[in-house]
Amino acid sequence: MSAYLLIWSPKKWPWPELPDFARRVQAGEAVADTWGCGFARGILPGDRVFLHRVAAEPRGLFGSGYVTRAPYEVPDPTYKRGYRLCIDFVYDWLVDASENVVIAREALRAHPFSVQTWDAQSSGTVIKPIAEGALEKRWAGLTGKRPMPAAAIAAMHAAG
Repeated sequence: MSAYLLIWSPKKWPWPELPDFARRVQAGEAVADTWGCGFARGILPGDRVFLHRVAAEPRGLFGSGYVTRAPYEVPDPTYKRGYRLCIDFVYDWLVDASENVVIAREALRAHPFSVQTWDAQSSGTVIKPIAEGALEKRWAGLTGKRPMPAAAIAAMHAAG
């Protein structure tokens, strides 16, 4: 499995449901979502995603989940190509990033996180293995170790 970075810029995309989503995820509910993934067509069910808030403080990682549907095309006339690629995933952790993040952007400047480009312009950037391993360990230490949601396991078996 691989891990990917999903970018959220509150300046470009308002997300009024975020506080409710975060509350539901932290209450243990399996909350599914859809997200644009740039040009990344290689994302597979079961892959890991981390959400990164950019362009406004607090910047940093604030959510994670597992992919339940590989990239698919959604018609969108605002894109030059006429569509955008999206993935479906289920959260395993999410906080309201308008208030705080789990790992601040500043903390990602230290090795081994510093080998990764965190300030991507679009979602779908692969998280390099050296950064991914350290990130998973730090993430679990900060948020607790949780099992992969049932929806992600089912999607992996269906794809497999």
